[in-house]
Amino acid sequence: MKKKMLCLAMMLMVGMTAIVGCNKQVSNDSGSTAQEFNEDKNIDKLRVYFVPSREPQEIITATEPLKEMLTTELGNEGYNVKEVEITVGTNYEAVGEALSAGTADVGLIPGGTYVLYDDGAEVLLTATRDGLKKDSDNAKDWNDGKETEKTTEQAVSYRALMIAGPSEKGKELAEKVNSGEKLTWDDLNSANLSVMSSSSPAGYIYPSLWLQENFNKSITDLQHTVQSDSYGSAMARLASEQVDLIVGYADVRNDYVDKWTSEYGRSSSVWEETNVIGVTPAIYNDTVSVSKTSKIMTDGLKKALSNAFINIGNTEEGKEVIAIYSHKGYKPAKSSDYDNERQAQELIKKLNKQ
Repeated sequence: MKKKMLCLAMMLMVGMTAIVGCNKQVSNDSGSTAQEFNEDKNIDKLRVYFVPSREPQEIITATEPLKEMLTTELGNEGYNVKEVEITVGTNYEAVGEALSAGTADVGLIPGGTYVLYDDGAEVLLTATRDGLKKDSDNAKDWNDGKETEKTTEQAVSYRALMIAGPSEKGKELAEKVNSGEKLTWDDLNSANLSVMSSSSPAGYIYPSLWLQENFNKSITDLQHTVQSDSYGSAMARLASEQVDLIVGYADVRNDYVDKWTSEYGRSSSVWEETNVIGVTPAIYNDTVSVSKTSKIMTDGLKKALSNAFINIGNTEEGKEVIAIYSHKGYKPAKSSDYDNERQAQELIKKLNKQ
């Protein structure tokens, strides 16, 4: 009889253990959940996507060391990642769609792209970057013919600029701004303008807001626009005088100062041959976002990825890699940080329907 009772007690204990093991939300004394303990931390492939704000091959080459860095840092967090795959999307929307579809696990995307796809993407981190010594709302203040120098102060936002090139129309608009005259809608509407895709904050959204504030118009109202697939191609068009104006982030010329006279064939520096004719309000920095539909994404992995990117941004080797996007490091972010961006997007939608 005693043996039967002992067997029954053991069976009950085994049964209860199985029930607890199957329940992924049971907490333990440390406050963790059973989901964290039962999570499979072996990951065959982590798919990281970048937007094409630079030449795609340049991004692929510069971020190659990130594969090993992420593998190491995630390993320190208890995750065994067999492969990190890095992809550059064909455009900003392609990366947002990949995150929404779950074909990308992690995306380094601008705030504008994030808010467009936040039904399928979750923001983890925001990037920090060097501040700039020039930060005036007045376009003329940027046009001293000198480099836009960076500061050691880390900034969480940046400006977008409308930059005139060396074409006759570009010079005409720059001369007007530098002499203190106000530009008219006809001035801008007669120029050829290079823009980025419609989810790019610096390359489309905030310049549209600037046009709305100054002329009650939008980019879609301009007669002569061309969409560039990267800032590199936009700068090349500006140098070859195919376009008169481009829109881009405030230190875009810093990134192409060498190519301006080497690959793009100009004889004078980019600082001498280009001028700012418009300055937008501040834009919140890029994000590290993750897919809400990724099959491997868990709360534990999100936390591990956040720690991994922050740690990478705190090392000299890591800073070299993330410099491709002018990032200096990362800090935790929340969805509400990008509420102003959402308001901007809503305005753009309204403008485009008019």
